[in-house]
Amino acid sequence: MSEVIATNQTILVVGGGISGMTAALEAAECGKQVLLVEKNPSVGGRVSQLYKYFPKLCHPKCGLEINLRRMKANRNLRLMAMTEVTGVAGEAGNYSVTLKTSPRYVNENCTSCGACADAVEAEFDNEYNYGLGKRKGAYLPFNQAYPERYVLDSRIIGTPDADKASEACKYNAIDLDMKEEETTVTVGAIIWATGWKPYDANKIQPYGYDRIANVVTSVEFERMLDPHGPTGGKILRPSDGKEARDVAFIQCAGSRDLNHLKHCSRICCMASLKQTTYLREQYGDDAKGTVYYIDIRAIDRIDDFYQKVQDDSNITFVKSKVASITEDKETGNPVLHGVDTEGYHRYSNPHELVVLAIGMEPSVPADGFPMEVVLNEEGFVELDEANGAFFAAGCSADALDVNRAVQSATASALRAIQVVNKVAGAEG
Repeated sequence: MSEVIATNQTILVVGGGISGMTAALEAAECGKQVLLVEKNPSVGGRVSQLYKYFPKLCHPKCGLEINLRRMKANRNLRLMAMTEVTGVAGEAGNYSVTLKTSPRYVNENCTSCGACADAVEAEFDNEYNYGLGKRKGAYLPFNQAYPERYVLDSRIIGTPDADKASEACKYNAIDLDMKEEETTVTVGAIIWATGWKPYDANKIQPYGYDRIANVVTSVEFERMLDPHGPTGGKILRPSDGKEARDVAFIQCAGSRDLNHLKHCSRICCMASLKQTTYLREQYGDDAKGTVYYIDIRAIDRIDDFYQKVQDDSNITFVKSKVASITEDKETGNPVLHGVDTEGYHRYSNPHELVVLAIGMEPSVPADGFPMEVVLNEEGFVELDEANGAFFAAGCSADALDVNRAVQSATASALRAIQVVNKVAGAEG
């Protein structure tokens, strides 16, 4: 690794999702030196895993491509992938940060030709597709990954597969001797943009995610619809690979629940409304969608979108918190049980596929921070003077949709800029 030069006028951004990229770019384009670190092999975060997002139902690849072009063109911004923060010491305006970079086993000679992937045989669960399907032990994280370099899974190092990958590369890009590296940098401010993770659906036992094959999460459903995803863009049942035209969407799966996440995850209503359009897009008048909800929290322009979905005769809304899901062993259909609180009648409704609008929680647990920070009850970082020049951006600060996450990131960038401006003024 080349020498990393950073000073107390540098801004460190931790996390390369949409919030981290936005904060880093806003600061860099204001002339500040920015170091962006991302623990995964590529930037892009969870937005890159979506099929479409609000408010215009755009494909996220478009917005990411614009950000990547801005990143590549800006000399003030340095990216370190496969890197995590392991320690922070010091105070606002002068932090000493320890970084740990994991070996990629592929250097900058890589042309993304894919010869290494063709050569290896080992396969592992594809984390980009939330475990739906497999990927090779040598892989490109996704088709728009940046840095655009392959990665060797550490589990094949020391096996014949690693040697095969090395032998297959014509560009001397495979370096099996790469080691973990530790770097210490000095920065003036830290923007924490580590994002969110889906709540573990296995914990919602009445919904049978761990037992019923045709119960999936909303994030898995997004990957199904992606043409580059595990099903090639088709809505297929995991149990038998058949098309699912009758799909149920369950709201607040793990959110607003004293047994799970107490908070409203905000994106879930929008996600389910959006995903009903995927069903119609794919199957037209043969589609049948049912949304089970406590209440629909639709705001801003989303309210208009909600009305359009409500007006669709192929989409039904059932006001009910589903009590449990069982499986019809003969058909493999999940059967939803509960009470319709508008008609107060019990139901046992079979569907071909069930999608859980899974809750959102911070990706870093309360005991996983490299320094002491003030958190709220849900584990999100508070905007508090006690945090010094440590500013949360996006979904590390709250459960937010893409639009609000970007706004939050811009605000955090401005706060960090103010800190390093003060440092520059004091030293000048």
